[in-house]
Amino acid sequence: MADPMSASAFVKALRDEGLTVVEVGDWRSHNRNHKGPWGPVHGVMIHHTVTKGSANTVSICQHGHASLPGPLCHGVITKDGRVHLVGYGRANHAGLGDGDVLRAVIAEKELPTDNEADTDGNRHFYGFECENLGDGKDPWPAAQLEAIERTAAAICRHHGWDERSVIGHLEWQPGKVDPRGFTMPSMRDRVADRLHGKTPTNSKQEEDPMAGYSKAEIGDAVLYRDNIAAPEFAPDVKKNPKWSLSSYIRSIYNAVITIRDELRALRKAVDALAQKES
Repeated sequence: MADPMSASAFVKALRDEGLTVVEVGDWRSHNRNHKGPWGPVHGVMIHHTVTKGSANTVSICQHGHASLPGPLCHGVITKDGRVHLVGYGRANHAGLGDGDVLRAVIAEKELPTDNEADTDGNRHFYGFECENLGDGKDPWPAAQLEAIERTAAAICRHHGWDERSVIGHLEWQPGKVDPRGFTMPSMRDRVADRLHGKTPTNSKQEEDPMAGYSKAEIGDAVLYRDNIAAPEFAPDVKKNPKWSLSSYIRSIYNAVITIRDELRALRKAVDALAQKES
């Protein structure tokens, strides 16, 4: 159980970890505390924004939108690795999540699968939105991944938590996929290394474009959208110069059907000829 650190201690912890911190507007008093308590805090939650452009992203996270007022997090980690503080206190970032996950975070144990939404996460987590489209294609620059690592480590260091106090939104609330593009286990490994004074691993090696996608989504992408050059024998090559795997399967199927029909016709002709000669 931990009380949230003061706003001043928060800034100091981040800067002491080597981060570039940008203080945005009245962030120290910008919160949703009138909707409920903030604290005790038990962990750090990482999100992606599904937005493009740092200024636009920071503004949205600071002010929110019609259906969800800001702040939408405590800090925004932009692609250049800067941490923009937009609020402090209760923030609309975690929503309802799985109480079993919270208990695992508190105990610093392996996370169970999130299958319920029965616990107020805004009360118990520091939240950081990270500038990314979240489509699995938008890159995560090394500077941004390192900033996520340093931010999480700074908060864990202050509270005496280990890396298992750092989770992704997708591990908290059923149906969420963020952050997509790197895995939370890999980020926890980085945080653990930093907390233990080890040399951080190479950020570029940990980017995973498939992270956050289900097996069904990956299969669908390979089957229908992994375009490759059409073969020269393709009858519709001029209409469809790029083929997906499904195009090849369809072409093979059509060829097999054509061969089958031709064999049937040949068999009938042979049978007719044999009957005539007999």
